[in-house]
Amino acid sequence: MSSGNIIKNPLSTEKAIHLLEEGGWLVFVVERKAKKPEIKKAIEEMYNVKVARLNTLITNKGAKRAYVKLSDKDSAMDLATRLGMM
Repeated sequence: MSSGNIIKNPLSTEKAIHLLEEGGWLVFVVERKAKKPEIKKAIEEMYNVKVARLNTLITNKGAKRAYVKLSDKDSAMDLATRLGMM
């Protein structure tokens, strides 16, 4: 899978914005079949950042979300601004 096919879109719900402001976590909707190493590589390539932690969740509706914590040298708020979330 290519990077563009793995990451569908950033999620900008009220909960996702709260996680961003309080903990520096970004939330993305990703391809359901994508594995964690593939998601991490896609985010690092697409946005030129370093991922420190990555958690995934499959929702009740069958969508897969990736919760991403960036490294200390990269700002999640800056990336969110670049993505138009803030």
